[in-house]
Amino acid sequence: MAWRLPIIVVPIPIGVPNGKEQASGRSPAGTGPTLPQSTGAKDSRPSGGNRALTAKRFKPQQAEELTTVPQRIGPEEQLTLNEEQFRFLIEAVRDYGIIMLDQDGRIASWNTGASNVFGYSQDDVIGRHFSMFYPEDAVAGGKPPYELEQAAETGRFEDEGWRVRKNGTRFWANSVITAIRNRNGQLTGFAKITRDLTERKTAEARALLDAKLVAQSEAASLAKSEFLAAMSHELRTPLNAIGGYVDLLALGIRGPLTEQQKEYLDRIRRSQKHLLAIISDLLNFSRIEAGQIKYDIKSVPVREVFDAVGPMIIPQAIAKSVDFQWEKVDTELKVSADRSRLEQILLNLLTNAVKFTEHGGQVRLTSKPTDDHIRMDVTDTGIGIPNETLATIFEPFVQVGRSLTSNTEGTGLGLAISRDLARAMHAELKVESTPGKGSTFTLLFPRAKV
Repeated sequence: MAWRLPIIVVPIPIGVPNGKEQASGRSPAGTGPTLPQSTGAKDSRPSGGNRALTAKRFKPQQAEELTTVPQRIGPEEQLTLNEEQFRFLIEAVRDYGIIMLDQDGRIASWNTGASNVFGYSQDDVIGRHFSMFYPEDAVAGGKPPYELEQAAETGRFEDEGWRVRKNGTRFWANSVITAIRNRNGQLTGFAKITRDLTERKTAEARALLDAKLVAQSEAASLAKSEFLAAMSHELRTPLNAIGGYVDLLALGIRGPLTEQQKEYLDRIRRSQKHLLAIISDLLNFSRIEAGQIKYDIKSVPVREVFDAVGPMIIPQAIAKSVDFQWEKVDTELKVSADRSRLEQILLNLLTNAVKFTEHGGQVRLTSKPTDDHIRMDVTDTGIGIPNETLATIFEPFVQVGRSLTSNTEGTGLGLAISRDLARAMHAELKVESTPGKGSTFTLLFPRAKV
């Protein structure tokens, strides 16, 4: 939709006949805007029917004098004063280029706003055709004369398009051309008002590009999530079958097993469980991104959650000779959360803490209340997180210490899933770490309302 400029009704001093109508300032209805001709003051402008306004600059004290009208003034003096006031008004407009054109489209007058918009001085443009402001392709296509034809036919033409400054740069402009007619209805020229809308055009283009990029990103994210979900389901079926046959063989269905065979089956089972864990992470991540996770928010006692997840970590801690302990917190400490999702987050954090803590290290799970939240900390004395990784540690597929030669298992999705789950429950997950000394992951959950 075109940007509508405020319309300034402009009386134009063109073709005013002598007589009573001249002195009175009246004109027949429907003949268009006109400006009475003054006969009481010296006029240095060219004589003839089509006379153009000459831009004139005024000092502030002159403006004050012009706006102070004597109580008794003759009609001719009043006409002169009105014309001077009108000139001052046009010259004072700085954001709009106001240009008077003759019948052929040649520039007859030019205000300061036009100089600001186009970069030309008045001496540069007077007498030249207004097509000088249009790009070459627009001129070749006959756009300038077409605009004048439409304005002459309908009285007004409005358009937005590219224009050219004196330095050759283009800008997006809104232009309104109004036909000027004398008292007899004869076309005597045109008034053209132009404003630079480049900033608005640039903002619109940027917003359109941003919207396009967002749409593309959302489409790619949806396709990725659908692919991960489909892949996860397809891989789970054969892996579950592998686990089932391992269990049957371990039970001796096909006969007794040797110790070496039992060791092989145990390795198969561990690998099968590891792959299932990876697939579960991928499936959970795709479901979170697709908004398919439902949350049952209730009042959850922190102590019950600690007592549920703590025993699950003990076997891993014992296997690595890590000293793991959890705090017996006050039974009155309750958070507003989905209990199963909160336990999932803590299990992820504790598993990582044990995984990245060397033999003989420590892992602690503690909690304490703050103003409106309950703080839960998972602290370890592990390898820590490099400063350059802290900013991206919660991004998908980022894992501390990952390399082709490292034996650290995992997809790098655990922390990303934990953060997204926490945010969905209006909680916050953050980390503080010192390389070589350990890390502290902090969960801040809202207190449950009593």
